[in-house]
Amino acid sequence: MKGRFKNKLGGIATTAASVGLIFALAGVAFASSDGHAADSGVLLKDFLYRCLNFAIVFGALAYVLAKPLRKGLGDRRAQLIETLEQANKARASAEAKVAEYEHKLADSDREIAELLTQAKEANNRERIGALAEAQALADTVRKEARQCADREIERARRELRAETAKMAISMAEERLRQEITNEDHARLVTENLQQMENQS
Repeated sequence: MKGRFKNKLGGIATTAASVGLIFALAGVAFASSDGHAADSGVLLKDFLYRCLNFAIVFGALAYVLAKPLRKGLGDRRAQLIETLEQANKARASAEAKVAEYEHKLADSDREIAELLTQAKEANNRERIGALAEAQALADTVRKEARQCADREIERARRELRAETAKMAISMAEERLRQEITNEDHARLVTENLQQMENQS
């Protein structure tokens, strides 16, 4: 950096000297073209003093301002390098964040798909479980209804048998009443009495 700056200052000084020399030669040419030797010598001296004055002032300014200018340019360069490094770091950080967010987004898409699949599977399992429970409940209700119907049928059969037996006894009694005469009745009573006497 310092070498490049010295080269630039050397180039500026060389350019200034060249410009001064051109002015001096122009002054000499101007003085020689006039024809008045006395006036041209004064003009040439004045011009040379002015060129020397310019060169001294320029050299002094270059000497005095070279160090602060070099320091300012160096600081500016360091600041630009630091800013560029910070910008590169910020860019790398932003790219890393973008990559991280893209990765998270891809993961979230995958997680959402997995959650949807799990929810569908859970829904199917719950539906199958609910259908199985409903089927078991229906089977239980059918079984209980059949048992209840069987009990009712058996009770009705018993009642029918009992009623039929009563009716048969009643019909038999009625028939016996109609068919048994007083003589049959007296004979049955005597037979029963004889059986009781034999047993005693």
